[in-house]
Amino acid sequence: MSEEQGKPVAELTEAEARAELARLAAEIAAADAAYYREDAPRITDAEYDALKARNAAIEARFPHLVRPDSPSLRVGAAPVEAFGKVRHAVRMLSLANAFDEAAVAEFDAGIRRFLNLGDAPVTYTAEPKIDGLSLSLRYEGGRLVTAATRGDGETGEDVTANARHVGDIPGQLAGAPAILEVRGEVYMRHDDFARLNERQKARGERSFANPRNAAAGSLRQLDPRVTASRPLRFFAWGWGELSEPLAETQWEALQRLAGFGFPVSPLVQRCTGVAALVDYHRRLAAERARLGYDIDGVVYKVDRLDLQARLGSRATTPRWAIAHKFPAEEAETEVLAIDIQVGRTGALSPVARLRPVTVGGVVVANAALHNEDYIAGRDSAGRPIRGGVDIRVGDWVTVYRAGDVIPQIRAVDLSRRPPDSVPFVFPDRCPECGSHAVREPGESVRRCTGGLVCPAQAVERLRHFVSRHAFDIEGLGEKHIETLFRLGWVREPADIFTLAARHGPGSAEPLSALDGWGARSAENLFAAIEARRTIPLNRLIYALGIRHVGETTASLLARHYRSWPAFRAAMLAAREPGEAREALMSIDGIGPVVAQSLIETFAEPNALAAIDRLVAHLTVEEVAPPAGESPIAGKTVVFTGTLERMTRAEAKARAEALGARVAGSVSRRTDFVVAGPGAGSKLAEARKLSIPVLSEDEWLKMIGG
Repeated sequence: MSEEQGKPVAELTEAEARAELARLAAEIAAADAAYYREDAPRITDAEYDALKARNAAIEARFPHLVRPDSPSLRVGAAPVEAFGKVRHAVRMLSLANAFDEAAVAEFDAGIRRFLNLGDAPVTYTAEPKIDGLSLSLRYEGGRLVTAATRGDGETGEDVTANARHVGDIPGQLAGAPAILEVRGEVYMRHDDFARLNERQKARGERSFANPRNAAAGSLRQLDPRVTASRPLRFFAWGWGELSEPLAETQWEALQRLAGFGFPVSPLVQRCTGVAALVDYHRRLAAERARLGYDIDGVVYKVDRLDLQARLGSRATTPRWAIAHKFPAEEAETEVLAIDIQVGRTGALSPVARLRPVTVGGVVVANAALHNEDYIAGRDSAGRPIRGGVDIRVGDWVTVYRAGDVIPQIRAVDLSRRPPDSVPFVFPDRCPECGSHAVREPGESVRRCTGGLVCPAQAVERLRHFVSRHAFDIEGLGEKHIETLFRLGWVREPADIFTLAARHGPGSAEPLSALDGWGARSAENLFAAIEARRTIPLNRLIYALGIRHVGETTASLLARHYRSWPAFRAAMLAAREPGEAREALMSIDGIGPVVAQSLIETFAEPNALAAIDRLVAHLTVEEVAPPAGESPIAGKTVVFTGTLERMTRAEAKARAEALGARVAGSVSRRTDFVVAGPGAGSKLAEARKLSIPVLSEDEWLKMIGG
């Protein structure tokens, strides 16, 4: 475990936060692959959600540190290619998490702030959070037509044939809307799970680790007959696309789903206010062991559906719902080794390899250690942590699973420390390339100085470039990138688009001649690369791997500048103080750290040359105005003063949904300013520049609100 891992978020320095976000991104990505793609989770849902909660808390405190591969920018994992793909008509979002009563109170307060409700209490539905596999069922004309897993939230795996064998899922509905997508959880009861494992053992087949793993593996079978033989069950908890509303409240909508024949948890309850929610959580925690199936917390949802619509969603989570998780556990195990991993940015991250231990039914085999200070038993300011006790190979440690970060090493048992143990010496050279690993003043992390000569960094940069949310080049996975880099065939992104010319059919060193390749697979890869020569602007910006520029930031930049030539010219112009830099800084969501990172990238001749070499092979799609042109599409608006009919957050969300750019400051590029009572310097600047100023009523009339 690292120093940052053991520290409260409020106490992290910026350097520690940066290192912690890198560790969290790596751990969550590995957990995603194990959980969603392999149905063999390394950590429990509670642990996974706890990791994401800490990641979100750090990003909230340090928004300029959001990484391109941040877990907050994605949902789930890409679907397995063995199954067909189903694109969800309405995204399947994940849930934000609360781990204590204070977080639940803050969730409720945030709802009331957003909706400007003052002290008025909010009514919620509360229900158990089933530990299973999320499933979306689409009915057309009352008939089940598709069933899809969550996948990455946008595209899931087509498991329709298997879902038809789940007894709780009706094949036909009476009286349902013409289009109805029902969402819920596939799970397995404890007694059914025990009998399934007994059958597996009797046949000499592998036993399942837990009911969730068994349910997911059973539903995601290529042979539906296997699914039919498994005791799967289903609880409905929500919906996706609808041709007509189900009801006016969450509670009434669930009752209507129950009327169609879908099992709905009998434990769902309406609760008004925080005290009622917390009481529900306590009662369910006390009953948890007697339910007969696994739950890992409870879910609170704003009951009124019109309020849900006003609250809307963040990038990956709805504002109107939260999961209140149950506490976790701990166990003792031995540190077998301490390894050093080199990340994409050159950070040297220590990892503790543990003697595998089961903690609450989950096997834990490693823990991140973050940096040399944490291993030595001190924080970045030199103050002792864990009582100043260092961590050594051979130590027996307590691995703690909690809502902060899990797994983490809570303590070291000095009574069991081997007499010949020695302190761990953190390397001052990169284990990948041998370059110096330096620790800059104020930083808690050592970084390799090798840059592109360091295989770890170069390969990671290329992996990011071809990743799913970047160029998404099918057939060019991590192992292929490593092979092509090792051969010297692909050293920078532009090389990918000349690969066919250099190593295609008829060349001296054809790709098809490499181990694991053939004429067909090489042809398919070249075709996949060719298909990516046309790329949306936001994906290109994200793919460049510019520090602090994640998917959300890339989309902000793309919407603002619209085209690659405009974006490139603006970044070059922003190198000098002036209008271009002011315009960049005025984009709502672009802070000084992000702006400086962009400016430095385009000011670096080698980086700019590499980008230009890449773009020369591409057709970059411009960002078109939103469909159904609104009066404010493409306009830049600034809000100032106090809004009386909606909160600032709601006004911003509505403006962006209608295609406007929301800026944080007034400039010559501003189209109009919406001013409420108490408006100050922004209003004065608007008048100075003769920019139209609207009242809140005029603004609402303009947008049809």
